[in-house]
Amino acid sequence: MTQHITRMRREIDEIPEAVQRLLDHGAQDVARVAAVLRLRDPSFVATVARGSSDHVCTYLSYAAELLLGLPVASLGPSVASVYDARLRLDRALCLAVSQSGKSPDIVAMTRNAGRDGALCVALTNDAASPLAGVSAHTIDIHAGPELSVAATKTFVTSAVAGLMLLADWAEDDGLRAALGNLPETLAAASRIDWPEMRVAIGARPSLFTLGRGTSLAVSNEAALKFKETCQLHAESYSSAEVLHGPVSIVEEGFPVLGFAAGDAAEAPLAEIADQIAAKGATVFATTGRVTRARVLEHVRSGHALTDPLSLIVSFYSMVEAFASERGIDPDAPRHLNKVTETV
Repeated sequence: MTQHITRMRREIDEIPEAVQRLLDHGAQDVARVAAVLRLRDPSFVATVARGSSDHVCTYLSYAAELLLGLPVASLGPSVASVYDARLRLDRALCLAVSQSGKSPDIVAMTRNAGRDGALCVALTNDAASPLAGVSAHTIDIHAGPELSVAATKTFVTSAVAGLMLLADWAEDDGLRAALGNLPETLAAASRIDWPEMRVAIGARPSLFTLGRGTSLAVSNEAALKFKETCQLHAESYSSAEVLHGPVSIVEEGFPVLGFAAGDAAEAPLAEIADQIAAKGATVFATTGRVTRARVLEHVRSGHALTDPLSLIVSFYSMVEAFASERGIDPDAPRHLNKVTETV
């Protein structure tokens, strides 16, 4: 009997190829926009996105603040689409991220940001989308068709496109080199699917995901994917926040998944993971610095800013397998559509 391969699994396997395509065909556009940004010299970055794309923005906010010293703020799309308020954005870069580029509220906020003085740059999988039409510059993420409802390729390629832009803007050769090696790194990461984590979750109805700094975004994305693909309640917290109340619901065997990149936030996250494990939780983490929590196999990328992308690819492999084990089709989550259009 032939085993059914989900679209989500196929698209996870396509991630390295999609990233290579972006590196090959998107570099010229990225460099052009980066040159504009160096001349414009924005004072801050305002991001516009929802869902997985907003998790991309969380990831890029840490990267922009660490690489360029630029503060980053997330704009609520309703400020434009519902309230039509004016904002003081004349010294801002507005970075809008949407795989479809179709949601009316994202388009409205980006259009208004341009009206209010921001330089608007869109990251999208459709360079002819309405979002591209209201943006001064568009970077095609080159993910190719993504048919599974759960975003995987588009999350990663959006993040890579944004990181390419920041690397060129900062003229950071170390980050550029790590990005060039990403396809091989992500191919290795896609072959890791954390069976021990899947067993530990079992039939439990709830879990925590943790991150800190650059890995917080992948913790947020992981919690969303547990809900989307597995109908499992998952909440994401910074490891700096989880002891401030949420830890109260931890009981014996409660599953916790900690994401740690190889940077200055790794040790603090490992410490919190061990503290939660000491309270009886079953804690897994992508770091060898834990002593009570369990180490998950992971692939380092050669740069702290690209490590989270390797981690999310392994997570995608795990959650697709876990959904299938639960008898859930991850390609067609209940109540969800591929493109969500909110006003």
